[in-house]
Amino acid sequence: MEPMEPMEPMAQAAILNALAAPVVVIDGQDDVVFVNLAAESFLRASAAALVGVNLQNIIPQDSPVLALVHKVRATGNSMSQYDVRLTTPRIGDHAVTIDGAALGDRPGHVVLTLQARSVAGRISRSMSYRGAGRSVSAMAMMLAHEIKNPLSGVRGAAQLLELNVDAKDRELTRLIVEETDRICALVDRMEIFVDSPRIERGAVNIHAVLHHVSRLAKAGFGSKTRIIEAYDPSLPPAYGNHDQLVQVFLNLVKNAVEAAPDPDGEVVISTAFQQGIRLSAPSSDGQIHLPLVVSVRDNGDGVPEELRRQIFDPFVTTKPGGTGLGLALVAKLVGDHGGIIDLECGKQWTEFRVMLPMMTAYDG
Repeated sequence: MEPMEPMEPMAQAAILNALAAPVVVIDGQDDVVFVNLAAESFLRASAAALVGVNLQNIIPQDSPVLALVHKVRATGNSMSQYDVRLTTPRIGDHAVTIDGAALGDRPGHVVLTLQARSVAGRISRSMSYRGAGRSVSAMAMMLAHEIKNPLSGVRGAAQLLELNVDAKDRELTRLIVEETDRICALVDRMEIFVDSPRIERGAVNIHAVLHHVSRLAKAGFGSKTRIIEAYDPSLPPAYGNHDQLVQVFLNLVKNAVEAAPDPDGEVVISTAFQQGIRLSAPSSDGQIHLPLVVSVRDNGDGVPEELRRQIFDPFVTTKPGGTGLGLALVAKLVGDHGGIIDLECGKQWTEFRVMLPMMTAYDG
């Protein structure tokens, strides 16, 4: 195969302008020499206004981006900085990942690529989601002992009273019994959060899990919703517990079906493999390697912005009459698998993304 002809500068610029991620190129003095269209939009200024301006006049002088640039320039190696906060009056407040790379044919030049959201940020959020599920564990144990036992006494007393009161008062005693039973049922539901011994895990065909969930949905609660399965057939087995993963995705698909509009509801269940995601995370002894990604997306109105940070907390719900325990359980089970869960919303769509470990030779 003959080598390709070098591209003209205009062709290179056209390729960079086609990228969705902001790209900024700076010279050896930290002056901007190029920005793509996405960078113009992100920095709220035109290329004519940015080219020639020193980077320190665009971002805060104490920003870790400047240190990253100097390290890339000194070592010649590509480097990344996760969860960098860029805050200026012009561009507002953003949490981004910055990737820096040396421009080989131009000494001192550095290419900066900005990603609006980082996997590291997802891990950090997922740790708080996992904590929300864990908090229910202690609450469930307390409720079972401190509430359920006294309630049985209240129920028994109401039944005894029912034998000696007239018909009008019997309605009140029946109400006491029914409400007591309702509270006990709620406590029973919460007892599934109690931490159990280490879960039994092995090789799980995630597509078999998802297809089973899809069949259950189509045969029942999702019979009037269009459910689409879009799987990557090359995915390796997940390292997990089959039954618990069914519970995770059954909850997510049920939520998605209930959020989708009627009669044009649509839920898309998809899988993908993300190569090379190995990150140190808070509360982790080693690195997290989560290459298996399962997404459940609906075309509903989305989660209200004020609830997004608490959506995995117990008793937080957008459903009338909901208990707010389903997503808290999902967060706990995903956390028990060493995985992470993330939520993204847009106009007329919501997507829950679960990242899971794959089965390796060391897990057998």
